[in-house]
Amino acid sequence: MPLPFLMADRAFGTNAENADDVALPFDDHDHWRRPYRPGPWRVAAAALQLLLASFVLLAAMIIAFAGALPGAGVCLGVGLLLIGAALRLLRMGVWVSRHGVRRVAFLSTATVPWNNASGVRTVQQPVRWLGLPRTVQGQALVLVRQGDEPLPLLTDHNADFLSRAEAFNRAADTVEAWGSEYRLV
Repeated sequence: MPLPFLMADRAFGTNAENADDVALPFDDHDHWRRPYRPGPWRVAAAALQLLLASFVLLAAMIIAFAGALPGAGVCLGVGLLLIGAALRLLRMGVWVSRHGVRRVAFLSTATVPWNNASGVRTVQQPVRWLGLPRTVQGQALVLVRQGDEPLPLLTDHNADFLSRAEAFNRAADTVEAWGSEYRLV
């Protein structure tokens, strides 16, 4: 089974043999792609959540064998919610295609077509540390929309790029290249 998220760094020129590749290496630009790998903090949180889900599902099975089916149903529902939340956590991030840029958050998704954007740029500003209320000074990749406030896409202190400044710069450059390729004004 192919795992395309494992090939993101290789496709975007992080290996020595692919260092001369262009910023848009994919043949089909119509599919939504995340131009970077999920960060270790995001993957660790999802793995712990899936571990908790496995214990909850095991408890549901034990409760069902004990004969308390309503309790087993509740545990099964909680386990499925944990699995769904872990999958959504792994899906969070910025996705790009020929059609625009999409920012996937835990409970919402914002899609902006490239022709509605006037620019993509990296700015210095206070950013949230791992999505928590605490803010620190850092870099953010923002999408400037026509007639609207800027939409923050990536920060160097989120779960994908904390302590990975080079990966943030590479992802920001890639998203900017997608924007300039598809006629940002």
